[in-house]
Amino acid sequence: MRKVIVTTTINPPTEAIKKFSAMPGWDLVVIGDQKTPKDYSLTNGLYVTPEMQEAYDKEFSDALGWNCIARRNFGLLWAHDMKADIVAVVDDDNIPYENWGKNIIIGKETEVNYYETTLPAFDPVGATNHNNLWHRGYPLQLIPKRDYSVKKKKTIVPDVQADFWNGDPDIDAICRMEHAPDCKFDTKYFPIASNRLSPFNSQNTFLKGSLLKDYFMFPFIGRMEDIWAAYYLEAKTKCNVVYTEASVYQSRNVHDLVKDMKQEYLGYEYNFKLVNELPDNAENMMSYLPERSQQAFKLYQKHFK
Repeated sequence: MRKVIVTTTINPPTEAIKKFSAMPGWDLVVIGDQKTPKDYSLTNGLYVTPEMQEAYDKEFSDALGWNCIARRNFGLLWAHDMKADIVAVVDDDNIPYENWGKNIIIGKETEVNYYETTLPAFDPVGATNHNNLWHRGYPLQLIPKRDYSVKKKKTIVPDVQADFWNGDPDIDAICRMEHAPDCKFDTKYFPIASNRLSPFNSQNTFLKGSLLKDYFMFPFIGRMEDIWAAYYLEAKTKCNVVYTEASVYQSRNVHDLVKDMKQEYLGYEYNFKLVNELPDNAENMMSYLPERSQQAFKLYQKHFK
């Protein structure tokens, strides 16, 4: 089984990257950006320079733009070319624990804590011991309505495994400004799944390689790039998403929270509409995307034909 780790960076090799590069049984692909140090190098793994990306597909590179997480799409294409069975998308500030990548449940029958809700979306963070928080990209309008009373044990076969993160978790800027949490998620609440669309990120998530065609980080939508990728993938493929216990500690890179909030605004405005509309037709996503984002997606999908 081919397993590939994909990330982007604008930093010198971090503690997290060094640990990911030493993972036995995994190949690491790091996608560079214009701000990445020119002398970036890895002891193990492949560093894909901006020049290599442009040589691979200049039109697609131009369509994505620079200095954005959407460059990570090049890593997904590299993983596809490597015929990856499992792809892990990670961030360079998420330091992996010893158990990282050792408990992959994709493609395996797994008993989960299964939550059924009548709301159009499910928030996995609220189902844990940190139930005052919510996942980045969860519609704000639904936060006071979250209800975890209908829960049962169910066996499903996951297509996506979204591992959690101790430390500074993946919550939105409003939540972070209000709570400034330092989390340790209790393992007893996992694994978690639900009957509705739910947000997952690109900082500690494992995907079946066959899903890559429909998993795309849409550029030019701020900090919703990976969240809308998740919502689209779930609606398009009806894949099973399971949230599992924390396997990294997030030592978060320095962020301006007001800037983050501005970059999340598109989600604050439209996430509620998306989770209501996408289950009927995933292509409804396109009406919320800039034209250049749609064009970039078309260029990405050409690599899968």
